[in-house]
Amino acid sequence: MPIVVGNDVMPTRRKMSVGELADRVGITPANLAVLKSGRAKAVRFATLAALCEVLDCRPGDLLRWEAEDEETANSRTSPADASSSIPPA
Repeated sequence: MPIVVGNDVMPTRRKMSVGELADRVGITPANLAVLKSGRAKAVRFATLAALCEVLDCRPGDLLRWEAEDEETANSRTSPADASSSIPPA
C-alpha cells in the first residue's frame, strides 16, 4: 500500500513508550502495532487526530507516501478494474 503510517519516529522524539502512546490515544497497543507495521488498511480520522494531539504533530508527520513497484501494483485489481476488463457480450 503506498500510504504508510510512520508513527514509530514521533513517540521516540517525544520520549514516550508505545504503551503510553496507545493509552493516551485511546487504542490498544496491538492496534498501534498494526499501524506501525503497515498492516492497517485504514485509519480513522479520530485516531489520526488523537495521535496528532498527543504527539503534538501534523498528519503529514505521521503519514508518508511510498511508490509501489509495478509488479505489486499490477497484482492487485479493484472491482472497478475487474469489471472494466470484461469484454461486452
